[in-house]
Amino acid sequence: MSGVFNILVVGIGGQGVMTAADIIAHAAIAEGLDVKKTEVAGMAQRGGVVTSHVRIGKQVLSPAITPGEADIMLAFEPAEALRWVSHMRPGATVMVNSYPQSPPVVSIGLFDYPEAPEQQLRDSPVNVISFDAGQMAIELGDRRLVNSIMLGAIAPHLRLNETSLKQALLGRFQSKGERLLALNDQAYQAGHSAAEVAA
Repeated sequence: MSGVFNILVVGIGGQGVMTAADIIAHAAIAEGLDVKKTEVAGMAQRGGVVTSHVRIGKQVLSPAITPGEADIMLAFEPAEALRWVSHMRPGATVMVNSYPQSPPVVSIGLFDYPEAPEQQLRDSPVNVISFDAGQMAIELGDRRLVNSIMLGAIAPHLRLNETSLKQALLGRFQSKGERLLALNDQAYQAGHSAAEVAA
C-alpha cells in the first residue's frame, strides 16, 4: 500500500458503526499495516449519530481524516451518508445502506430528515453504491446482521486482502457457536453479492 487510505464509517447508534471500524482496523493490523482510528459518538447508545475515521497505511500520523480526503465511506444510514459527503474526495466510493433510520434529533423535531438523501448523494461527485442492507438482514433473521452485510459489500473496495477482513469479522464469532458464525458468514457473502449487483 502506498500512502494513507482514509475510510469513513457513519451511521446511527446501535447499527454497528464502531464495530465495523474495529474490524477494518484489525484486518489492516493483521496485514502489518499502521492504523489510526478515532470516533465521535453522539448519544450512541440512544440512537444518536456515530462517526468513525479509520486511516491505514505504512505509516499513519494522525487519526482524523481531513475534509475532502476520505477515499471511501461505509454508510449505515442514507442521511448520514449525505451529511458526511463533503469529507469525500472527488470520485470516492460511498457504500450506502438505503434503509433509513432517523436519529432522535429528527424524531423529537430538532432537525428535519433530508428529502431524498440518496438522490442528493448521487448529485455529488462521488461513486454511490446503494442497496437495502436493512431488509436483507431482516430476511436473514436478525437486524444486527447489517454490520456483516455492509462489511461484505465494502470488502472489494478496501486496499486490504478480502480474506483478512472476513477473518477479522468471523473471528468475533468463533466462541459464540457454529450457528452465529455461519449466519454472519452468510450475511457477509450476501453483502458482497448485493454490492456487485448495485455497482
